[in-house]
Amino acid sequence: MSFFGLECGRQGNREEERRLKANDRDYNLSFKYATNAIKTSKYNLLTFLPLNLFEQFQRIANAYFLILLVLQVIPAISSLSWFTTVVPLVLVLFVTAAKDAIDDIHRHRSDRKVNNRKVQVLINGELRSEKWMDIQVGDIIKLENNQFVTADLLLLSSSEPLHLVYIETAELDGETNLKVKQALTVTGDMADSVTDLAAFNGEVRCEPPNHRLDRFTGTLSYAGQKYSLDNEKILLRGCTLRNTEWCFGLVIFGGQETKLMQNCGKTTFKRTSIDRLMNELVLCIFGFLATMCSILAIGNYIWEVQEGSKFTVFLPREEGVNAALSPFLTFWSYVIILNTVVPISLYVSVEIIRLGNSFFIEWDSKMYHAGSDTPAEARTTTLNEELGQIKYIFSDKTGTLTQNIMTFNKCSINGKCYGDVIDYTGQRLEITEEMESVDFSFNPLADPKFRFYDHSLVEQVKLENAEVHAFFRLLALCHTVMAEEKSEGELHYQAQSPDEGALVTAARNFGFVFRSRTPESVAIEEMGVHRVYELLAILDFNNVRKRMSVIVRNPEGKLSLYCKGADTIIYERLHQSCGKLMDVTTEHLNEYAGEGLRTLVLAYKDLDEAYFTEWKQRHHEASTALDDREERLNELYEEIEKELMLLGATAIEDKLQDGVPHTIEQLAKADIKIWVLTGDKQETAENIGYSCNMLREEMNEIFIVAAHSPEGVREELRKARTTMKPGDEEEDKFVSKTILGNIPKIIPDEAVSGEYGLVINGHSLAYALEPSMELEFLRTACMCKTVICCRVTPLQKAQVVELVKRYKRAVTLAIGDGANDVSMIKAAHIGVGISGQEGMQAVLASDFSFAQFRFLQRLLLVHGRWSYLRMCNFLRYFFYKNFSFTFVHFWYAFFCGFSAQTVYDEWFITLFNLVYTALPVLGMSLFDQDVSDSWSFEYPQLYVPGQRNLYFSKTAFMKCAVHSGYCSLVLFFVPYGALYDTVRNDGKDMADYQSFTLLVQTCLVIAVCIQLGLDMSYWTIVNHIFVWGSLAMYFVITFAMYSNGMYRVFPASFPFIGSARSSLGQPCVWLTILLTSILCALPVLTHHFLLIQLQPTINDKVRLKVLQAKAAPPPPPKRTRMRRTSSRRSGYAFSHAQGYGDLVTSRRYLHRPVKPRSGGFTPTGRSLAAFNPAGRSAGYSPTGRNQNPKQEVEPTSLQMYRTRDMDF
Repeated sequence: MSFFGLECGRQGNREEERRLKANDRDYNLSFKYATNAIKTSKYNLLTFLPLNLFEQFQRIANAYFLILLVLQVIPAISSLSWFTTVVPLVLVLFVTAAKDAIDDIHRHRSDRKVNNRKVQVLINGELRSEKWMDIQVGDIIKLENNQFVTADLLLLSSSEPLHLVYIETAELDGETNLKVKQALTVTGDMADSVTDLAAFNGEVRCEPPNHRLDRFTGTLSYAGQKYSLDNEKILLRGCTLRNTEWCFGLVIFGGQETKLMQNCGKTTFKRTSIDRLMNELVLCIFGFLATMCSILAIGNYIWEVQEGSKFTVFLPREEGVNAALSPFLTFWSYVIILNTVVPISLYVSVEIIRLGNSFFIEWDSKMYHAGSDTPAEARTTTLNEELGQIKYIFSDKTGTLTQNIMTFNKCSINGKCYGDVIDYTGQRLEITEEMESVDFSFNPLADPKFRFYDHSLVEQVKLENAEVHAFFRLLALCHTVMAEEKSEGELHYQAQSPDEGALVTAARNFGFVFRSRTPESVAIEEMGVHRVYELLAILDFNNVRKRMSVIVRNPEGKLSLYCKGADTIIYERLHQSCGKLMDVTTEHLNEYAGEGLRTLVLAYKDLDEAYFTEWKQRHHEASTALDDREERLNELYEEIEKELMLLGATAIEDKLQDGVPHTIEQLAKADIKIWVLTGDKQETAENIGYSCNMLREEMNEIFIVAAHSPEGVREELRKARTTMKPGDEEEDKFVSKTILGNIPKIIPDEAVSGEYGLVINGHSLAYALEPSMELEFLRTACMCKTVICCRVTPLQKAQVVELVKRYKRAVTLAIGDGANDVSMIKAAHIGVGISGQEGMQAVLASDFSFAQFRFLQRLLLVHGRWSYLRMCNFLRYFFYKNFSFTFVHFWYAFFCGFSAQTVYDEWFITLFNLVYTALPVLGMSLFDQDVSDSWSFEYPQLYVPGQRNLYFSKTAFMKCAVHSGYCSLVLFFVPYGALYDTVRNDGKDMADYQSFTLLVQTCLVIAVCIQLGLDMSYWTIVNHIFVWGSLAMYFVITFAMYSNGMYRVFPASFPFIGSARSSLGQPCVWLTILLTSILCALPVLTHHFLLIQLQPTINDKVRLKVLQAKAAPPPPPKRTRMRRTSSRRSGYAFSHAQGYGDLVTSRRYLHRPVKPRSGGFTPTGRSLAAFNPAGRSAGYSPTGRNQNPKQEVEPTSLQMYRTRDMDF
């Protein structure tokens, strides 16, 4: 459901500061703040007709035809009936109005659905159910679990301890991991007391409405105290409340003023580049039409002066008309006659073609995603051909390139790599969905969605390999994940990031199940045994430390520190005996990094009780210090996190959507540049760049722009540009391009030797987008093969798109799946939404939508290219056909005394575009294709001509006009010469007006059909029916209209009685038709032949290969992941935000205590006290293991496996 409107924010005086009082509507209404209602519709019943007609007549062609209609009702100048113009004009206006009305009805329904949602509001001391649209700023509302957040709220209280709430921001950014917000203690203590909340009269003073989703500043004044407000206390509209029974919030911003709506961007009417070119060409055609009419008017004046007086005896002039007035009337008469240079049927046909190609996209079964039951959808039917000209793609990351799912793929434990599948020959196999995964049925608490394919690791777990057990024990203990058990054995983990969730889930499946936590303890199931570890300290993660540690005491009283973090950080803190193991683990890490996996190193350390007691006292003093608290704590962390023993490493895959690397590779071959604009941090974005093969180590260089000042950013950009193009001038380069009097600056593409990548973060991008530096940034970015912008706001995404649109002669496409992508999607020429995900805001704002990123290559390389090719072929042919039709009138004027007499029958003029030539050209425009879809994928380079406008341009238009001029000369003078002084078989004269008209008409219809056949590459049964059927229809209608019967019924309308029978029965007429057709087609055939031989296009070359192959291209070879190593580390496999350590170790529970349970495993199986993880040297696997004594109790399922293995 759309939360977006067409305009974002109130108009009028700019608000400097927002002031509001809780529970005081009268006070808040005095400021005239926006209500919570949204309006995205454009019309209502009263405004629809005038406003829609006003918009339609802003199109030059529609206004032109309206003027023509007015001229045609003036008898003195009209030589054609009014219905020749009014019928097609009314048809176009009606079809367009109906389409606009349907679209606006959908918007009205969407608005009503959102505005009429119900929420509980505190009014006059009681909770009432009110519609969203009736909510006012300053109201206190109650939200319940799984409800959408109604407006931008200040969190007052919640059902959770510590006044926390958990929200899901999938509607905002496509991310499904939960985020935590916390209320002020002073408001949180009111809990759900309606009395206290109704008495709450706090005053909020804060920033005015703005687009910054990640920032909020304000103050709350209450009970004589002032409290600071930040983004951690704000719930934004578009979020969803999760895992929280209820919460109360104070409305700060409503409706159009919410941060979500401020980021929506303006809804603009999108037009294709062909539409814009057509407007320019139409203006040129009008000028050309005026020139032709002026020439003919001058000719009329000369003829009237020199010859006209001789005819006045038997052809007297109308009253009041003389030789001076006649040219003026003749000018307007020829404007009417020659108006077919821009026929209104052109626009009707264009809309039909676009609609048909939109249906092809929606009907394409290869773009249907069965998993989510989501077909592709063309939400806008006017932009299809633009899909064949894309030069820049701007993509979101989370939910667009990735699935936002982290999977535990591989690990290295004690120098041995696990995760690969090895066959009997010792070769590694490519892991596929069909491959048999590890059977975790022995573990009743295993996550059924977890997949792992290396059976050797689970065997090591069952054989009680000490290092493997220590490895998974660390993963089960060292984290800040929250566990929720809704029913017996049904565990749900709420992780700060998907990475941590994946690691804890992996430990869970391998027998080390994290069950619950309190601020003082962590409870886990170890191979069926319930064990509670005392949690003594959490040394939390941050961006500087790049590691996390926990200090725990096991049930046997042993103290241990478990640590996980980046390899470079952990390696500095390892015991010197770990050298050999560190070398082996580094090899594994390089291999993981080469595969684009996110790596993490695990280590541990046993602690001395006396030392830890003394260290804990110093830690307490440092944590309560008023000065230098952070520095003192970091020193203590550094002190204790030393002499660690290496356990191994993990490799997490940020799971890409299917086919993403291949799609990006194909688009790159089509010379399409892809920029990733993401809100994620730099490490995460870089990691995805490598996973998608957008960034490669083979690149000459990858530039990182991360300066914190304008001067620093400018220097880094210039340094990058100088590296790519040494000796490059400092001044900006532009190419002037005049468009309707405007001269915008166009930055040309600059060639560089080699391949480069650019990564720029959010704060640097903010400087780079300033007017003084935007061209510097754009030049540098456009020289790179890949550009990744990190930590960008939704508005910055739109600004980057607008920057490229403004200074590059290129068509842009933006693709995303969340509300934070909406402004970018609206700003680009084409917006694509990924549907079937949690958030649907991007889909509602998009022009096209589908479920998977991989469908983008089919949308562009097949449907987009075909649509553009078909539209260009249509326009070239249509202009050729109508110019040829119209120019014959021009030549005829020199032989009819410039009298504005038509060379054709009036009915032929009416039916030529509507009946005789409409279906053949529509058939070509809907079904033609130069090569099949499979060959289009085989040669993505076929896409390049569309980017360069090679199929239709001003040059192509001029060639078309010249070709039409030649054909019109042939069509007029060959029949004229053939009938001149010609007699029929019976000796009667044949050179009459009606016979000449019929011959020219027939030659024209056949010539344009031959030209259509030469232009068409792909003949279907439909094309055959349309072409031959239209020719047959012409002769049937001609014989019918020129029959005696029609003349008797309508003598004034059908004067050509018997002309068809008389003329078409003569051999010389058919010989003339044959000669005319050959003369019209011969230059075209010659031009095509010479072009293919001397200067073949990429299309000609591929079509030749298709003919030589005589079959579909071979299926693409099975893509296997290339194994390579890399010293570059992927993003660290845990959250890149400040951790929740302080919350976890606070003196209150984060979740209510879970109910007592017996557990999935029998907790009395065995003791692990005999395991001593410190009893090995790094790199050395002990040969002897302490075996647990046999238990007298019934063994668990895990123990039964172990017993069978040992007995074997």
